[in-house]
Amino acid sequence: MKKVILANILNPLSDKKCEFIKDGAMILKPKNNGFVIEKIGQASKLYKEFDNVNIVDLSDKVIMPTFFDMHFHWVQDDVRMMPKANLLEWLDKYTFVAENRFKNKTYAKKRAKEFFERIVKTGTLGGACYSSIHEHALDYAFEYATGDFVIGNVLMTINSPKFLTQKPKEATKLADKLSKKYKKKYALTPRFAIATDPVTMSDTAKAAKKNKSFIQTHLSETKNEIDFVTSIYKEMKGFEKIKTYTDIYKKCGVLSSKTIMGHGIHLSKEELATLSKTKTAIAHCPTSNAPHKELGLGSGLFNFKLVEKNNIRWALGSDIGGGPFLSMLDVMRSFVAQNKKAKVSGATYVKALFRSTMSGAQILKLDKKKGNFLTGKEANFVSFDMPKLTAKNLNSENILKKIIESSKNDRSAYDALAQDVFFLGHKIH
Repeated sequence: MKKVILANILNPLSDKKCEFIKDGAMILKPKNNGFVIEKIGQASKLYKEFDNVNIVDLSDKVIMPTFFDMHFHWVQDDVRMMPKANLLEWLDKYTFVAENRFKNKTYAKKRAKEFFERIVKTGTLGGACYSSIHEHALDYAFEYATGDFVIGNVLMTINSPKFLTQKPKEATKLADKLSKKYKKKYALTPRFAIATDPVTMSDTAKAAKKNKSFIQTHLSETKNEIDFVTSIYKEMKGFEKIKTYTDIYKKCGVLSSKTIMGHGIHLSKEELATLSKTKTAIAHCPTSNAPHKELGLGSGLFNFKLVEKNNIRWALGSDIGGGPFLSMLDVMRSFVAQNKKAKVSGATYVKALFRSTMSGAQILKLDKKKGNFLTGKEANFVSFDMPKLTAKNLNSENILKKIIESSKNDRSAYDALAQDVFFLGHKIH
């Protein structure tokens, strides 16, 4: 039996265009074990097709596609609120200690179940996720994650605490095994060039490409990180002449159309050209990069205009636990607010929604099936209470602004703002 979803509808089409359908209807038809979109429009124009259908009445709500969080560490849930005066210090003092707890299988399984239940409730059903070094933690993440996530176990072979340091052969063997097992759902994940030796990065990147897996790591998040990584690589054989952080990854064969670089804030003209040429994408994490007083790491403002000028794909991410809250609504708010404060034009809520939905789907090569409400796509959507606006002000930007800014003074409330979450046309929250 078909389904009809009655709701006000927000359908992101581009950075500048988000279709709004007041008193809308989405007709869903069964496909495999779920539902795909057959038609979308105003209910008053489609009501003749409502015979012999299952009607889901969300007419007092507004629905939008479920979110893609393109950079987060599910094993860092415990350190979201820890002091973040310095990235490398925060990693050493809190993050590595927290990730080490995942060596215990019982603990890892319990936390995976809890985390992925929580993230579903925020409306996030896809993205790129970092796990710990432990094989079982990755397996549990895949077991409990609902939606379309690529996930990888971090590789840590150098400059890491003893309790998380892997032998290069061990790290390579495990990455090869998991890449073969999970194929395109796996993301090869060198933690960053500081923590993963170049031979391991090169060898595992070849295996990832062979198995059509994704690749993800960190790039140019802070200036002291860049100085440190270039200083240690210039002492390594074959890397004496490298000029930039990006050059290291290029030389190791890490850059590709299936590679996602976290952050990419402090990039030179040459690095932007390299990322563009290799079709490498960037995951921008505004809540993590935000000033310390906003619970971020204070890494700096991402220049999205320069990135777009260089034809580099990018999408938004929460960077849990550098970012303090799971909800992509908080990430969207931060993106708009930081650019507004810096007097940068173009950072609208419509753009933020597109970069939290379709952009992520495009980077994960899922945009033919997900990301917005075009005919034939999967019925994955999240509902929120429809804000009250005058007819004159009733448009996508104002609706999003009302929803998103409603919790800006209590950011923890964002995680509970979603009312209903549907995956493949089935209500899961």
